[in-house]
Amino acid sequence: MSAATPVTAARLSAASPARGASRMWASVSLAVVAIAFLVPLAWLLLAAFDPSATYQTRIPSSLTLDNFAAVLTPQTTFIPIMNSVALAGLTATLTVLASLLAAYPLSRYRSRFHRGFLYAVLFGTCLPITAIMVPVYSVFVFLGLLDSFFGTVLFLTASSLPMAIFMTKNFMDAVPVSLEEAAWIDGASAMKALRTVVVPLMRPGIAVVFVFVFLQAWGNFFVPFVLLFSPEKQPAATSIYTFFGQFGSIAYGQLAAFSILYSLPVIVLYVLASRLIGGSFALAGSVKG
Repeated sequence: MSAATPVTAARLSAASPARGASRMWASVSLAVVAIAFLVPLAWLLLAAFDPSATYQTRIPSSLTLDNFAAVLTPQTTFIPIMNSVALAGLTATLTVLASLLAAYPLSRYRSRFHRGFLYAVLFGTCLPITAIMVPVYSVFVFLGLLDSFFGTVLFLTASSLPMAIFMTKNFMDAVPVSLEEAAWIDGASAMKALRTVVVPLMRPGIAVVFVFVFLQAWGNFFVPFVLLFSPEKQPAATSIYTFFGQFGSIAYGQLAAFSILYSLPVIVLYVLASRLIGGSFALAGSVKG
């Protein structure tokens, strides 16, 4: 009888009114959050095919592809999206390469400046872009890099490095040093061990850093808006202004269609990267327990 009492008490507590009420409120909160995400998505999908789209979420009376036909032009969509792919791709590639070289000594070596440098990296992750744009703009004027596509890539790379270094170091710490020691015994240098041993084993981590930096650069509006002037160099994040006319007029249908097209490269990147990220680290059996 005494052994069954705790089980009975546990069943009663699980079915108590207080526990049921908490579950109900949790379900209500999750439903509210889901609605907050689904309503804008529903508006996006419906307005893109609505010939008379407004800011309201409604089922269109008739479906049309005129909004997509209006935005599928080189000046409106193709050139800005190609600029966005180049801007985000170059930024992510340079950031990953630089973060690998910076994270390797932080992960493998110890010095008296180690902790201070890590604190400096963490501090760099807290700096908002808007707080440093005035001095950056002055530097770009002095160096003659205004309206320079590659100069903008360099600045986006520098602003993404602190978080990328921090993430890359954490992924690199998971790779056993003993694997590199075996390569060193065979005569490999530190850079060769990094290239042939460490990098292949942390490819999922590199993919995470690449996608993280790519998404940051892809959705960055403020930096290209300030540093790039020529319309042919503007990425899609800034060309979205073309759908906002004078006196508050907005082409809602074209804006929704452009937003769908703007999100397609990111979705493709996520699908491709998820296959690599899902593989986790290939360290099974590499070190004897």
